[in-house]
Amino acid sequence: MKVKLSLVVAGCLALFLSACTPSPQSLIIGKWEAESAVKVTAEFYKDGTAKLTMFGQTVQGTYKLDDSELEWTVNDRTTKSKVNVTETELELTDDANRTIKYKRK
Repeated sequence: MKVKLSLVVAGCLALFLSACTPSPQSLIIGKWEAESAVKVTAEFYKDGTAKLTMFGQTVQGTYKLDDSELEWTVNDRTTKSKVNVTETELELTDDANRTIKYKRK
């Protein structure tokens, strides 16, 4: 009986902890600034829209994010990147293995 109870408690604890872990979708929401010589900011919203500002020009777009890939459409051009996002950092790596690192602003 004690073994079964221990397994149930351990299972509930694992479910509770996994529910508390933020998803990539919730982590990406907000404003990000690229760590590059060119000032680039990206802002992602909950409704799937995004803003990209570079060289003082801002364009609107949309995005879709799953656990490991970001699909971003701006000016009728769609790009896909591997994504790694934490609370403070966002890394996007394209098919040519070029990585852009962003910091939360």
